[in-house]
Amino acid sequence: MSTSENSTQGEVSDYLRSNWKELTQGLPEVSNAFFLELTILYNSAGRHYHTLNHIEALLKLAEEHQHLLKSPRTIFWVIWYHDAIYDAAKSDNEEKSADLARDHLTKLGLDNDLIEECFQLIIATKTHTLTENLSTFDAEFLLDIDLSILAVKQESYLEYTKQIRKEYKIYPDFLYKKGRKKVLKHFLEMDKIYKTELFQNLWEENARTNLKFELSEL
Repeated sequence: MSTSENSTQGEVSDYLRSNWKELTQGLPEVSNAFFLELTILYNSAGRHYHTLNHIEALLKLAEEHQHLLKSPRTIFWVIWYHDAIYDAAKSDNEEKSADLARDHLTKLGLDNDLIEECFQLIIATKTHTLTENLSTFDAEFLLDIDLSILAVKQESYLEYTKQIRKEYKIYPDFLYKKGRKKVLKHFLEMDKIYKTELFQNLWEENARTNLKFELSEL
C-alpha cells in the first residue's frame, strides 16, 4: 500500500490542480478562488499531517477504487473539504469544515442533496461513525480511507506519529501521551477498525500491528 503522501508541504502538486480542475469543470469561475482558499488553509502554520499531502493521498485512493463507488464525485468533494478547518486545540473542526463546504458548494450551484450528503459525511469523520441514513458503501469507504495511514509500513507510520505530535505540540508529553493512549486503545478495542470488507482484508492486520507498536512505545 502506498501512502501517496510524498509531495513537499506548501507545494500544490499537478495532481491536485488536475483533480480540482476536473471536479469543477463547467462550474462558476469562483471555483478558482475556492481552490486558492483551500490550498492556503491546508498549508497553514501548525499543520504537519493534515496537509495537502493527506488530501492527495485520499484522492488517489478514491480514484483507484472509484469503480466501486456510487458517487465518486461526492467522495472527491468530501475529501477536499473534510480537514479544511483544523486546529488541534479546537473540537469543532469538522463542523466548521462542513460549514465551509456547504457555503462553497452552494455558491458553485451544486445539487442540494449532494451538498447535504457532503455536509453529513464531513461531520461523520469526527467520530468515524455513521447514522443509519448514511450507512452506505461510499460512506464506509470514505471513513476507511481516512484511516489508511494506520496501515502503512512501519517507517511511514512512525513519520505520521511524529507529525501528529507536532500538531499537538501545545500539550506537554504527559497530557499528549494520556490522550493518545486513549485513542489507540479505542481503535484496538473495536471489532474491526475498517468498515468495508475490502479494507479489512487489505489493512486491518497492519493497522493493528502499528497501533500496538505505538502504544507500547508511549
